[in-house]
Amino acid sequence: MKNLGNLSPAPGSHRKTKRLGRGIGSGLGKTAGKGHKGQKARKSGGIRPGFEGGQTPLYRRIPKTGFSNQPFANDFSIVNLKDLNRFENGAVVNADSLFKLGLIKTTRIPVKLLGTGSLERKVNVQIDKASGSAKLAIEKAGGSLTTKEVVEK
Repeated sequence: MKNLGNLSPAPGSHRKTKRLGRGIGSGLGKTAGKGHKGQKARKSGGIRPGFEGGQTPLYRRIPKTGFSNQPFANDFSIVNLKDLNRFENGAVVNADSLFKLGLIKTTRIPVKLLGTGSLERKVNVQIDKASGSAKLAIEKAGGSLTTKEVVEK
């Protein structure tokens, strides 16, 4: 029977440490497996990723063209209608309550509600943005929606 006092690692899970520069018997004496001289034999030897021996590297040779909208994109935490079924009837759904249930990762970016799935609860939703279909579904279920902006699809 294994207790804390007699635990041992599984067979084959631990290897002996490679003891470099130990002379006779280890096979890793003198140059410690690094060969003779050169950049890779030095203590801080090695080259950074992408280095091509002084030649202009590929990432600098290829043209940088085109446009990316990434710096200007509006990021939203997306929540679907079917996720709101986790709340009780009459509950107030806002960014904090969504965060506590783990439906969004952060409260720092705005929340957008999409109309995927069906809503079976009467909830009061207070978020930043909602699709038109989500708004209709909430009102049909008897709840209310307070947003900064409603987007029609």
